[in-house]
Amino acid sequence: MSTPLEDWIEQSFGTRPADTALFVRALTHSSHDGQSYERLEFLGDRVLGLVMAEWLSETFPDDPEGSLSKRFNALVTGAVCAAVARSIGAEARVRLGKQAQNDGAQHGDNVLGDVMEALLGALYRTAGLDAARAAVRRLWADRIQADDRAPQHPKSALQEWAAANRRAVPAYALVERSGPGHAPRFTVRVGVGKDEVTAEGASKQEAETAAATALLATLEAQAVPKRKKRRR
Repeated sequence: MSTPLEDWIEQSFGTRPADTALFVRALTHSSHDGQSYERLEFLGDRVLGLVMAEWLSETFPDDPEGSLSKRFNALVTGAVCAAVARSIGAEARVRLGKQAQNDGAQHGDNVLGDVMEALLGALYRTAGLDAARAAVRRLWADRIQADDRAPQHPKSALQEWAAANRRAVPAYALVERSGPGHAPRFTVRVGVGKDEVTAEGASKQEAETAAATALLATLEAQAVPKRKKRRR
């Protein structure tokens, strides 16, 4: 973290702020003294949503609304925001209280995803929408694939599989919530009839997504031998 904050902001977002106060706040977790990133995260989430919706509409002019929604939801998740935050080195700049730092909260998707949105909020406040738009399009550029089909969310894919195969509607249940408040872990179980799996995540949504992914893979693997048998 030898690079001065002003230089890091310019390298990461393409603009050099006259005042770094909002960016410091965007990097500050509630466990640390001073104002936290929460209000800027609220703002940055909306900025990201607007910029991404605009970008997808331009990039995929022939996609119907449902396809655009799938693309949008896949690109603005906490996990993706956290990955972008890691790509610019935000992980090393997050300001945490001693206990949260000892617990490694700066490495988790929950905190890093929030920080990324807060940084976008700070960028919007200091440099405007054009600067935020340019930063998002550069930082998310390799995540938009113009030639690929719109990604299907694992929960939607599992539900569609169950309907197509005349199986019960997937049922989700929270099994356990553990860990400290700043770095929680959720265990979720999902079942389709007698088939079920459990999975963990840094949020309930993340755990449900992981569980849906795992169960869908299991169900599809079970279906392969049956299809081969019918061909004979």
